[in-house]
Amino acid sequence: MLLLLTPLHAQQDGERGRFRSSVEYEPISVVGARPIREIGYQQTKFDSLALKEGVSLSMADVLAFNSSIYVKSYGRATLSTVSFRGTSPSHTQVTWNGMRISNPMLGMTDFSMIPAYFIDDASLLHGTSSINETGGGMGGAVKLSTTPATNEGFGLQYVQGIASFKTFDEFLRLTWGNRNWQVSTRAVLSTSPNDYKYRNHDKKVNVYDEEMNIIDQYYPMERNRSGAYRDLHLLQEIYYNTGRGDKIGLNAWYINSKRELAMLTVDHGDDTDFENLQREQTFRSVLSWDHLRQNWKLAAKAGYIYTWLAYDYKRDLGNGTMAHMTRSRSRVNTLYADLSAEYYVGDKWLFTAALTAHQHFVHSEDKNIILQDGNRGIVGYDQARIELSALVSAKWRPTERFGMSVVLREEMFGKEWTPPIPALFIDGVLSKRGNVIAKASLSRNFRFPTLNDLYFLPGGNPDLKKESGWTYDAGVEFTVGNRERFSLHGSATWFDSYIHDWIIWLPTTKGFFSPDNIKDVHAYGIEVEANTEIALTKEWRLMLDGSFSWTPSINEGEPRSAADRSVGKQLPYVPEYSSSISGRLTWRRWTLHYKWCYYSKRYTMSSNDLSLSGTLPTYFMNNISLEKIFSLKKVDISVKGAINNLFNEEYLSVLSRPMPGINFQLFVGIILK
Repeated sequence: MLLLLTPLHAQQDGERGRFRSSVEYEPISVVGARPIREIGYQQTKFDSLALKEGVSLSMADVLAFNSSIYVKSYGRATLSTVSFRGTSPSHTQVTWNGMRISNPMLGMTDFSMIPAYFIDDASLLHGTSSINETGGGMGGAVKLSTTPATNEGFGLQYVQGIASFKTFDEFLRLTWGNRNWQVSTRAVLSTSPNDYKYRNHDKKVNVYDEEMNIIDQYYPMERNRSGAYRDLHLLQEIYYNTGRGDKIGLNAWYINSKRELAMLTVDHGDDTDFENLQREQTFRSVLSWDHLRQNWKLAAKAGYIYTWLAYDYKRDLGNGTMAHMTRSRSRVNTLYADLSAEYYVGDKWLFTAALTAHQHFVHSEDKNIILQDGNRGIVGYDQARIELSALVSAKWRPTERFGMSVVLREEMFGKEWTPPIPALFIDGVLSKRGNVIAKASLSRNFRFPTLNDLYFLPGGNPDLKKESGWTYDAGVEFTVGNRERFSLHGSATWFDSYIHDWIIWLPTTKGFFSPDNIKDVHAYGIEVEANTEIALTKEWRLMLDGSFSWTPSINEGEPRSAADRSVGKQLPYVPEYSSSISGRLTWRRWTLHYKWCYYSKRYTMSSNDLSLSGTLPTYFMNNISLEKIFSLKKVDISVKGAINNLFNEEYLSVLSRPMPGINFQLFVGIILK
């Protein structure tokens, strides 16, 4: 940990469930009463240590090593998406300060483009629990937010990272604050040629004797080609607290990314013959107002997102001239508004209501496409879509040991409304000794097709139906110990989900892919989480977090043809088993951190073909780091060394996309006192 940034936010009284104005500065977990707003929640919260563990980390790294979610990565600094409870990336909703940031064209979020140092609070809402935040999360939702710093006067933090493959990461944060104002500016710059070595198991090199007889074969060592990147992130935050229950906040986040798309392991050409480049400029902003009183709260938000995406694929024609094969440009403008209210009736009731709107304007074009007459032209689409979501809920805790919550959500995409989306949550304290709580929930949910699903040319299908499904959860959790010497928290959850009219893109006889509602998917399984914190002595402290998931996700639809062998099989790129462990040992100002994650084999084909290209083997990932903080008169200096892929594991997350072997990082941080 280079710096522990303590969040400043509105807290809630655990006994009464009402708003109060005091600020908690204690960073470790507190054992206490379950807030009334979280009745029945299946939730994973990430602590600030996990988020601020390294300036080079993205949210993809945080999710991989601190949860059992499967993170599907196309390589270092490339597209990273998640499979939550056996669903696809588009079934996981992502919000930032309340605003959905999933791309409306693709319906998913690239977690490699979210620096963990830009996030102060992060949590996973599993399955049914996502209904409380947003609709469409068949697997769940990832909730991200920023919070004010706690500085009095001027503050500065700077971190310089140097790593293998000529990788440089830089982070700067400037803060200023007083009793009413908090201002923060953050910047992250990451650059690398990204030319790591790997063993190419998709190629074999023959060894010949003097008579040209093959006497041996081996897999060659190669370098990642055409994989350089440069990512710049800027985040400006301004918060004003009147001290009388009103808070105003402004968050503005700018992204400028330039990434090459690395060549596949099966590519035999020279990297100088190709140019495969993706660029992105994104601006996200949220203006918020919170009005807090003793028994009620009113909040309003307004936001705007602008995204410009460019993809260029060029190829040498053989004479040194690079010609465009693909030149794609997309522009997305999104307007966001949200109005919500909460009202407490005594200590036993909490009523909430919210109305949210996202208005998307999308322009997408692809030049130099070969048309049917052999000429080249421009294809694409211009579409606008309004997305409305309304929620009302009632949470009731008649006794200290029992609580119930009823949620009703209604959504509209374009001109189409969903049927009512109900959700029911209950929890009860089975034993005060050990704080053993049983909880259960069920909900209906819907997900509308993305704009690319409907309008992409060629291939979009405007006749697609929305996906629908039911999800059931049941589990138990416990918390024992105290924060001075020992604490242990654990949970186990069973979930069962049925999704109808699953949308998937398939090849057509016309030579391109097109989406259709072809699958009924049954996803079920078990999620287990545990974390403990032990004060071994006065100066030694041990923290351990672990998670495990068993997630069969089975296609139960009808066969598309006599040759269709996908029915009854596990969905592609969904591991049946996944797990993670994170351990942190501290002594005085030293910290030793170990991280481990595991994914079982994944199929690359819906038929679960067992051929070499049909499966990706199981892999285990091990990372370790050691940090020392030196305290001087005016500054703290942090020095940290890290080893990633400690045992030089050879692995793939996506077919033909190699991943780096063992690599090293060094970070030096300066924190102004």
